[in-house]
Amino acid sequence: MKNPKQEIVTFKVDHSLLQALHEMPNRSEFIRRAILEALENVCPLCQGTGALTPNQKKHWETFAGGHSLEECDNCHEIHLVCENQGKNGHPE
Repeated sequence: MKNPKQEIVTFKVDHSLLQALHEMPNRSEFIRRAILEALENVCPLCQGTGALTPNQKKHWETFAGGHSLEECDNCHEIHLVCENQGKNGHPE
């Protein structure tokens, strides 16, 4: 099977980021991996925009009524806890 054609993408960076990228042994590979990792960690609700639409906010408020944000005792990350689950998001 033939490899799909790769395309070149360009973007602007500030001087300090440019200097940091110049120190990378394989900038292209580093940037590809960073973008793929970021895409795998996009918020499922806002889809990476960082903001909710008015309708998404209404849905969130309904959902949040039965859930809370808590810090995990083990990893110390903030996570959602359903009122039907025990401490640290584990079912009782």
